[in-house]
Amino acid sequence: MANPAQATGASASERSENHAFLTPLFTDRRVVAMLGLGFAQGIPFLLVYATQSAWLVQAKVPLATIGLMSELTIAYKLKFLWAPFLDRYDAPLLGRWLGRRRGWIVASQILVALALAGVAFGDPANWLAWTVAFSLALGVAGATQDVVIDGWRITAAPPERQALMSSWAEIGFRIGNLAAGAGALYLSDAYGWRAAYLCMAVLLAPGTVAALLAPEPPAATAPPAAGFVETVWAPIRDLLARLGPLAVPVLALVAGFRMPGYVSNAMAIPLFKTLGYTNTDIATVTKLFGFWITLGGTFLASAIIPRIGMMASLLIGTVVASASHLALAYLAWHGGHGGAAFWTFAVTVGIDGFAYAFASIVLITYMSRLAATEHAASQYALLTSLCALPGSILAGFSGFVIEQTGFTWFFVGTSLIGVPVALLCVLVARRHGPMEAPAG
Repeated sequence: MANPAQATGASASERSENHAFLTPLFTDRRVVAMLGLGFAQGIPFLLVYATQSAWLVQAKVPLATIGLMSELTIAYKLKFLWAPFLDRYDAPLLGRWLGRRRGWIVASQILVALALAGVAFGDPANWLAWTVAFSLALGVAGATQDVVIDGWRITAAPPERQALMSSWAEIGFRIGNLAAGAGALYLSDAYGWRAAYLCMAVLLAPGTVAALLAPEPPAATAPPAAGFVETVWAPIRDLLARLGPLAVPVLALVAGFRMPGYVSNAMAIPLFKTLGYTNTDIATVTKLFGFWITLGGTFLASAIIPRIGMMASLLIGTVVASASHLALAYLAWHGGHGGAAFWTFAVTVGIDGFAYAFASIVLITYMSRLAATEHAASQYALLTSLCALPGSILAGFSGFVIEQTGFTWFFVGTSLIGVPVALLCVLVARRHGPMEAPAG
């Protein structure tokens, strides 16, 4: 007689895993806190540049300048420089009351809220320098929040619960991104950009409550005193030593993997605005419709990686994500008029969003395997910085390129950037084996 679990197609362990995914949300305050903290992580980044680019277009800021302003996210690429110090020292005042991890979380959230208020009271049409200054401050505060929340997650839960914590962090992050994207665009159409940014500052409150309710992880043994250079260099040295001869190709792969996406994303919203779509149109398609599309890409990546292996997933991810930019090229060529054009817009954004989400989850999984437990926060910050920096630098020149080529050929060009990255995937896979990442 067939086992009941086999007859239903689900094993006892699978049912247990499903139950274990939901139950801790109501029984483990670390998981509840992770959902709120993930939500807070999802708010700042889009508001530094991506969502704000719609405001800049409305303010008649030249496209070349808008492209340069993508560099305001530079702090997210350089956060590895100060991440080791956040592991080593307490936050002023709050550290004594809340502990090192939670103290830095709340401190960074206060700074994010203040920076959002600063951007809100700016006027990019007449005083762009104000907007630039507070957007840069928002980037630094948001990047710091990312580092300290990742550090809390890694130290607050044992290794066997990290997958659960990461899953709920991703759910929270997606919801926060939805608020900072669709929410801010809807609010801007209804009440103006100042109100939109002030509302985003208020929305950090659940993350602060989560930090206050979260347990403070046990204090780690204080590391020996070290200077600035040694503090920053120690996690880098460990990573290079573990990767050995594969260090250069692996790090080059990480650096190039999302480069096409960073360059393309810098000009996506300016394209939509140039084609005549309103902030509400953009919010509906890219954020509300796109939210479910990106969840689909996330789930597909999670299902595929264990079945076909890490390196095969990376290869598929970079090919699909780069090729999806051809849909944006088609949208730029097709134009933005009439009902049929709106559905072209929706399908185009869906293709790009699905591919982006798939590639992102694959890369996050790969980088997580590369980081060592004892340097998890610092090395993960290093790898995410390395992933973002080259693409961010190139994105700064995107407006100048479009002025020469137009949007259509620009997006064709970003799709071709993925060709050498795909070849690098094949090289790393052949030198290490097709199924796994280098051992961490």
